[in-house]
Amino acid sequence: MRTVNSLRRDTYADSVALMRAARRLGDLPGVTAASLVMATEANLRLLADAHLLTAEAAEARPNDLIVAVRGDAEALAHALDAVDGLLEQTDSPTPAASATPAARSLTEADPATALALISTPGPYAAAEALKALRCGMHAFVFSDNVPLDQEIRLKREAHRAGLLAMGPDCGTAVIDGIPLGFANVLRPGRIGLIGASGTGLQQVSCLLDANGEGVRQMIGTGGRDLSADVGGITTLDALELLDADPGCELIVLVSKPPAPEVAERVLARAARAGKPVVACFLDGSGSLAGDGARPSGGEGTRSSAGDGTRSSGGGRVTVAGTLRDAAYAVVEALGGKAPRGVERPRLPVPHGHLLRALYAGGTFAYEARQLLPDAATGTETGTGMGPAAGEVLLPDRDLILDLGDDAYTAGRPHPMIDPTVRARHLRVALDDPRTAVVVLDVVLGHGAGADPAAALAAELERAPSGQRPPVVAFVVGTDADPQDRAAQEARLRAAGALLAPTSTDAIEWAAAMVTSPGHERAQELTTAGGAV
Repeated sequence: MRTVNSLRRDTYADSVALMRAARRLGDLPGVTAASLVMATEANLRLLADAHLLTAEAAEARPNDLIVAVRGDAEALAHALDAVDGLLEQTDSPTPAASATPAARSLTEADPATALALISTPGPYAAAEALKALRCGMHAFVFSDNVPLDQEIRLKREAHRAGLLAMGPDCGTAVIDGIPLGFANVLRPGRIGLIGASGTGLQQVSCLLDANGEGVRQMIGTGGRDLSADVGGITTLDALELLDADPGCELIVLVSKPPAPEVAERVLARAARAGKPVVACFLDGSGSLAGDGARPSGGEGTRSSAGDGTRSSGGGRVTVAGTLRDAAYAVVEALGGKAPRGVERPRLPVPHGHLLRALYAGGTFAYEARQLLPDAATGTETGTGMGPAAGEVLLPDRDLILDLGDDAYTAGRPHPMIDPTVRARHLRVALDDPRTAVVVLDVVLGHGAGADPAAALAAELERAPSGQRPPVVAFVVGTDADPQDRAAQEARLRAAGALLAPTSTDAIEWAAAMVTSPGHERAQELTTAGGAV
């Protein structure tokens, strides 16, 4: 088994194209690991940590492309020959040629261009986003590894110009009906969503779609926007825009745990909005146990028993503790009937005593930690760090992993694109006699893998349901997504997975199966569907 690097001088490719090409290289016979990255300092460290960096790339510069492949000698030669062709492939038909030549810089773009999508190596992304802002364009910054001080400068500049800086590390958005990043195919409608949480926005918007509601705008802000350092600049600017939009009838805020003082500032502005606002911050302010959420702008009251929401700001703001409760609160605020109180299926009695949640979406991990705050998060246990890790180590405690974190994607695409790393963790979890239940998410939409359920289902089918721990899975997607949501759910059911309707239900069901000492709290939780 050998590892080789091929260095392409002054060659740039979009990160999504690189991830897709790496996934396809990794699927070739005889290839055990593949990565295509720009040679930034951060990416070189990731390759080195994954044992995929060789002397061949020692002189690489940030504008160079590195192709790193591990496998047998014959496979390596074939893989390197295939790289150029794979980079040219797309997951969708090639559009018809345009008579207008493609712009080769932001200054050459059509003056009517309203938005620029930035997907360059992180150290260069802020400079390109600033150029876009100075050309009068909103900036969607898909790039990660952007220094914090550059993010703050970028967002302050956007605020002064009356524009939005979405990101860095902005995973999803839908602007005027155009999907950006990892986004689902959503029906148009009257709801505006703002989120410092990519998969959280996807879950809420997909639940709204399933309940007949549509999206007016979905504005991603990047995961650090509600930190104390950034101060919610983009979130507050997006609130102003949606509040002034007559076509937006209700605003939704979704975030991983924010800085408390920033959350209060955002909720105070939401309370002054001229339309209803539903906020879900996944910070424990509204627990899975139905304890309600921290109100803003006055004393809050529970809107209904056991639904995990509170009203505040004169009743204009509803604060929900979970992604499910946020979506259902929106449906009800707009006069619809949410499917609360859906009967939970009979749950199997597991043989083990530990819960293993293996997520591709980081927001789902934060939601799960509200219910199981003492669970291991993975990085401190050394579980499967990168593609070169030989042994996946599972701790002797509950485990909630965000396998989309950089620690697990070193040298590999995100698990929403390439399921290899998660499939390996799943196999180990299923074979571990301590495992009581496994939780999985499957995220559909633009940018995600063509058949994300397949690799997970294959692992489940290695052993009949009665001979392995039960698996609770949920699918985030719409009927219009390219992966065929019904087919993905059917594939998982056929493999023996128990399908939950939402991320919230999935972790509640799994917690109900845990029988080890220390989990009596989980056994006593109540939900809209009854006792957990």
